[in-house]
Amino acid sequence: MSEGDRPELRELRERLDRGSDAQRPEAVARRKKKGFRTARENLADLLGTGAFVEYGAQAVAAQRRRRDYEELQRETLGDGVITGIGEVNGEYFSVDERRAALVVYDYSVLAGTQGFFHHAKIDRLLSIAARQSLPVIMYTEGGGGRPGDTDVTTQIAGLNVDTFASWASLDTGMPRIVVNNGYCFAGNAALFGAGDIRIATRASNIGMAGPAMIEGGGLGSFRPDEIGPADTQWRNGVIDILVDNEADATAMARRVLWYFQGDVCPGAAQDQTPLREALPEDRRWGYPVRDVIERLFDADSFTELRRVFGRSVVTGLARLDGRAVGVLASDCQQLGGAVDSEASDKASRFLNLCNRTGLPVISLVDTPGFMVGPDSESEAAVHRMSALFESAASLRVPILAVFLRKAYGLGAMALVGGSFAVPHFAAAWPTGEFGGMGLEGAVRLGFRKELEAVSDPKGRQKLFDKLLAELYDKGKALEAAAHLEIDAVIDPADTRDQLIHALYRQS
Repeated sequence: MSEGDRPELRELRERLDRGSDAQRPEAVARRKKKGFRTARENLADLLGTGAFVEYGAQAVAAQRRRRDYEELQRETLGDGVITGIGEVNGEYFSVDERRAALVVYDYSVLAGTQGFFHHAKIDRLLSIAARQSLPVIMYTEGGGGRPGDTDVTTQIAGLNVDTFASWASLDTGMPRIVVNNGYCFAGNAALFGAGDIRIATRASNIGMAGPAMIEGGGLGSFRPDEIGPADTQWRNGVIDILVDNEADATAMARRVLWYFQGDVCPGAAQDQTPLREALPEDRRWGYPVRDVIERLFDADSFTELRRVFGRSVVTGLARLDGRAVGVLASDCQQLGGAVDSEASDKASRFLNLCNRTGLPVISLVDTPGFMVGPDSESEAAVHRMSALFESAASLRVPILAVFLRKAYGLGAMALVGGSFAVPHFAAAWPTGEFGGMGLEGAVRLGFRKELEAVSDPKGRQKLFDKLLAELYDKGKALEAAAHLEIDAVIDPADTRDQLIHALYRQS
């Protein structure tokens, strides 16, 4: 008898085959009917040619008391989730750098619900990720907790599982990347929401409770597709990156992980001279700051996060001469660049991500400061804007500041670490202008008596313009540099080179 014919090896092969797509045609057909891929297809696409070592493949649902064991092996093998250590982006990185902990929920098995052994598999993998400082990519599609695991007789509510605490507290210096397609409710949504970078397809519905729980709570009857649709969760900041389908989501997961796996060869640099004309001559006009970002960093290396949430601030990942960095930028085409409560939340969360994962931050500033007024205060501005200061002041990674134009008040300070003295390098373009508050407001507030003393409206406007011009001259970038409030005033075309040298010198 050859080794290949030994009965124990045949049993192993048969058991492993039961978990393959080929042995589950009906489940696969249901996925295809919805236009979705299987969990194994997403996993294979994520890995490419990379190796994968699976953990817990032989687990079945803890339902031996109520279901035949053979049936459980056919219908619940893996207990609704695939876990293991795989190699991602192997074409760019060494074996150690390409390793990642992978958790792929399988909706075709018990709707991806979370059972006893299901949790045990994830807990095991997260403990390995913690010990080995691995990034985690998790696909979260599923229906939340599963009440039918009757084999567990030592639990009442089952709320003593470690999964959620382990996931929320996981701090390996690497990101937790989550990907969702389809329904993601209750416990699955809690895992998605706790991810560092959250990617979802347009077919996603993400909610802290599914239809049954909502109706059971007396809150009405809803279809699953009415709960947390992707468009809503994109606008409110729950989703960082919205894509069309699972293939795009998987490609994006690989791309996002790429920023955290190490340096790569310096990317192509675009011609920097157009930056000299990037800002309009009239300081009151806006301009597309994303054009500045795309030109400044390595070509095609910028990936934006939470684009439609907190729109006066742009956050994203990029590479500068092959090195990954976090990018924080004012968008003066939104609220004039004023940092409102949503933008504060967005910037704060982004700085926390960079801090945990060791990414240096490049901050491009053009802001009149924090958004103020009664409407702003009704959005908890004091709390949310102060939280941005806390995140900024807690940075352990280098932050480099470039003041493109306006840099006024507390809002400008918060975008560069809490003070202009914090950045490792603080430079301004010649268009930079500085002040404790917006110049127009400073004139109206500081020279109210002088302005009120002029009864003629034309004369009053003339005085206003004169005072404004004087303040502008005093607050120009060259004067700020002369008083050592910033380190340098630079030619916009030199910005990339200056940042590269400053970053490597200070890191």
